[in-house]
Amino acid sequence: MHQTNLIKPLLGANYPVIDYGKGIYLYDNEGKEYLDASSGAITANIGHGVKEIIDAMLEQAKRVSFVYRSQFTSDAAEKLAQKIAELTIGDLNWCFFVNSGSEATETAMKIAIQHWQEKGIHTKQKVLSRWMSYHGITLGALSMSGHTGRRARFIPLLEDFPVIHPPYCYRCPYNLEASNCGHVCAQELDTVIKRIGANQIAAFIAEPIIGASGGAITPPKGYYKVIKEICEKNDILFIADEVMTGFGRTGAMLACEHWDIEPDIVALGKGMGAGYAPIAAALVSERVMKPILAGSKIVMSGHTLSANPQSCAVALAVLEYLEKNEIIKEVDKKSVYLIEKLEKLQDNFPFIGDIRGKGLMIGLEFVKDREEKTPFPRELQLTQKLIQLAQNCGLLIYPAGAGIDGINGDSVLIAPPLTITIPEIDELIKRLQVTFQLFSNKYLSVREGME
Repeated sequence: MHQTNLIKPLLGANYPVIDYGKGIYLYDNEGKEYLDASSGAITANIGHGVKEIIDAMLEQAKRVSFVYRSQFTSDAAEKLAQKIAELTIGDLNWCFFVNSGSEATETAMKIAIQHWQEKGIHTKQKVLSRWMSYHGITLGALSMSGHTGRRARFIPLLEDFPVIHPPYCYRCPYNLEASNCGHVCAQELDTVIKRIGANQIAAFIAEPIIGASGGAITPPKGYYKVIKEICEKNDILFIADEVMTGFGRTGAMLACEHWDIEPDIVALGKGMGAGYAPIAAALVSERVMKPILAGSKIVMSGHTLSANPQSCAVALAVLEYLEKNEIIKEVDKKSVYLIEKLEKLQDNFPFIGDIRGKGLMIGLEFVKDREEKTPFPRELQLTQKLIQLAQNCGLLIYPAGAGIDGINGDSVLIAPPLTITIPEIDELIKRLQVTFQLFSNKYLSVREGME
């Protein structure tokens, strides 16, 4: 292998060298084609090589790419903040631009704590969260994350913020059915608040649909209404981590809209810049900003590249492209078609235990025994094997956690660009079917039928 100075995700592994991308496809420098069925890391929402975005990048670069936020604002940043306020629900009118989802959730945490400080309440400093959640890799964001594997190395440095079960209906910790469970996993939050004390808790953070740590775990109807009511009753802010789900991924601008709730703060990222530039944001409501505006007038956060004009111009072009081409309106139709095709695969491959999610964020959980929902032994590392097989077949899918502990289970996310067409979904399914057949033959010692 050629000597490298680059620290890659797995040291010593051979990675293809990317050459270019077009639409839902990527091409390496040997000419191999990959159908990007995961939008990279659920990021490339409008696909690769879109001319309008490239033109916007060039035009902004001709003017200015960087200014420091404490010295200047820019048309690009001002227009982007205005556009996001127009597109999102309720009074989420204030944007703090950062560079990554981890920075966005950590900024949301800081704003929540500062909100109470500006009101003269200095005890509210905890931000509660759920197990099987992922809110970022910086220490503050990781403290809020219930991702056991990613917490393990840094536990002495982290806060104990994850406190309640996720709404994991496929593996309900209470062995209840979603239709008549009484949202026990949501009610659990009320019990925890009583134990800790509402006067200690600034906010509760949750991904509307759990991504990397849960393979698109999607709560039942009414779940978030219970969560929001508990938060409001106890003067606790609700932070929606929409880094993965925001900007149309689930068929709505914000996934929270599916449950008819308005968060106090929203973390945004990934699809915001659609992979064309690093950018993310903490989106803050008027009611949360009010005491800060009346008090210090300073949000104690920020980074050198926050709100830089280049990234803001790109994100603005992405949102305008979504609007102009009415892309989000088509997501539900594509989702129904994709899920129908996946269910046909499930009929042929019994290791597909569960299909879940919304819009074009679909999770597949794999099991050794479908009836018993028995997970595969962890030492087999089947998710990694399946992803590698898929890549060999020219298909990119995304790894995710599963199992009641978030460790001992296997799942992946299917989340292609929102611009994918019906014929392209057919091609995705074709490559996935070949992958599953190879997977069955090589690792499961069974021969599955193929339609």
